[in-house]
Amino acid sequence: MQDNKMPFRQKLGALLMMAAFGFCANVMAQGTAVAPSTQTPADQNATGQQSAAAPEQPAKPQPPAMVRTQVPGYYRTMVGKFEVTALFDGTFEFHPELLKNADKQEIDKVLTHHYGKLNGIQSAVNAYLINTGDHLVLVDAGAGKLFSEDKQGHMMENLKAAGYQPEQVDTIVMTHLHGDHTGGLSNKEGSLLFPNATVYANKLENEYWLSEQVAAAAPPEKQMFFKLARESAVPYLSAEKWKPIEPGAEIVPGIKAVAAYGHTPGHTAFQVSSDGQQLLIWGDIVHSHAIQFNRPDIAIEYDSDSTKAVMTRKNLLKEASDKGELVAGMHLPFPGLGYVRNEGNGRYSWVPVEYTPIK
Repeated sequence: MQDNKMPFRQKLGALLMMAAFGFCANVMAQGTAVAPSTQTPADQNATGQQSAAAPEQPAKPQPPAMVRTQVPGYYRTMVGKFEVTALFDGTFEFHPELLKNADKQEIDKVLTHHYGKLNGIQSAVNAYLINTGDHLVLVDAGAGKLFSEDKQGHMMENLKAAGYQPEQVDTIVMTHLHGDHTGGLSNKEGSLLFPNATVYANKLENEYWLSEQVAAAAPPEKQMFFKLARESAVPYLSAEKWKPIEPGAEIVPGIKAVAAYGHTPGHTAFQVSSDGQQLLIWGDIVHSHAIQFNRPDIAIEYDSDSTKAVMTRKNLLKEASDKGELVAGMHLPFPGLGYVRNEGNGRYSWVPVEYTPIK
């Protein structure tokens, strides 16, 4: 019996010793694995124990180039069932010294407040395209390239960007015949830029600006205004597409001429009416929104009759504010659409429209 038990005890002891040995070996192995290496990177590279180099970081993408182009210069609104598109032609600057009836210190204060400078007043040049559903009517044609190759003359490209072609315009109405309103009617070669359109201008404007006798009697510094008006009108006159109108005339249904004399002898506004809504396109009633709303009595050197121009401005500002009527101006900040607010004591302010989708 003892001979049988001894092998069993020996076997059990051997198993226990083997288990203990395995446990110690495992602990030692783990200790070796986590122990920090005493080799330097140089040693590791030298012995080939360093793993492969980390992958390079991808290069940062280059920033995109600046586009440096402006959005097309048009803005749409609806007046009843009529679609009205404001068209940007460009800008010009005039010197504050051209303002009349003005106190220099007051003007300087206003200009500093609005622009932070005193050496020039920027003014927009706008035109308006009205689609009545039956007619496509352009109100003024901008300056074209009469005065600058880049600062003005963008009305045509913006008309096309707005989805129309000059051949589709059948009617053009003129607020007056200054070059910054007529220059876009024809090109330097004398070709019609709106070949299918008939132009309508106030009879008094025609008799003044298109008369060689009146031009000959004008001061030398005014001669250019007559020359530019005639050059723009002649192609349409030759094609028998230039017609005189008088206040109260309805050029097409919903668009009526309104006397707004003073800035020029026959300066004309246009009342646009559709489905109970109205828009008054008043031409050059205001040249500087920063000054002439607050001080309607301040005239500008370009006025043919500054006294009458001031009276007309005061009357239209009061009328527009009383009626809460939408107005459009050729020299108001683009798109030149907004409302007149009565501030009391004969002073007004300009409230431009907010950008809104077409409904």
